[in-house]
Amino acid sequence: MTLHRLDEMRAGGEKIAMLTCYDAAFARLLDDAGVDVLLVGDSLGMVVQGHPSTLPVGLDQMAYHTECVVRGNRTAWVIADLPFGSYQQSTAQAVESAVRLMRAGANMVKLEGGGWTVPAVRALAERGIPVCGHIGFTPQTVHALGGYRVQGREESSAARMRREADELVAAGARMLIIELTPSAVARELSAALPIPVIGIGAGAGCHGQVLVLYDMLDLTPGRKPRFVRNFMDGGASLEEAVRRYVRDVKAGAFPDESLHGY
Repeated sequence: MTLHRLDEMRAGGEKIAMLTCYDAAFARLLDDAGVDVLLVGDSLGMVVQGHPSTLPVGLDQMAYHTECVVRGNRTAWVIADLPFGSYQQSTAQAVESAVRLMRAGANMVKLEGGGWTVPAVRALAERGIPVCGHIGFTPQTVHALGGYRVQGREESSAARMRREADELVAAGARMLIIELTPSAVARELSAALPIPVIGIGAGAGCHGQVLVLYDMLDLTPGRKPRFVRNFMDGGASLEEAVRRYVRDVKAGAFPDESLHGY
């Protein structure tokens, strides 16, 4: 998988299937099952380490898990999250942190937020580091946002997201994740932007979908977001569940727009 191929998929209307991944064994399984993109997400802080948020995850941990995923992967595109505190201080810090993750084997780095992140995105893009943006609900700012709340419901909020997306693309972002956003807003952005837009809790109108691996395999204890589907339900194996996810994303059968409700 390459950036050129991902752009071709967007232009040709082929949905992109992305899942989070944190280790070599799952990387091999997901790659074999046809997942296009593996996201080494700082969500590992919650689903692997047991923290209540992603905030405790550090750069050393992200580099370690990226290395693990890269060893198990053969063909999928690998994105690594820049964790909280690794790019907020300065553009120079963002570049240094991104270099660390690229040396660990990532094909692309992801950072959260718009507006203030634009200089960092531009600096990374100018240095040949592919960048994925992330707008809407951004887990690293969960406290400032007042918890896990849908973003973009009000016109002012939706307008801000449109502006942030345009600025990120102008700065050189090559992919964008939109989280917990009304489907109409996500669909509008996907139609307007010249880069792949991946949704999570953002409806079916995006160019692709991403879920937390442990959520879609029903391994995460407790209540899950309502946009999550348990792909292990009725499945015979982990690989079959992942293949069903890929199939349903590609066919437009996931997510179910009637269940999105934002």
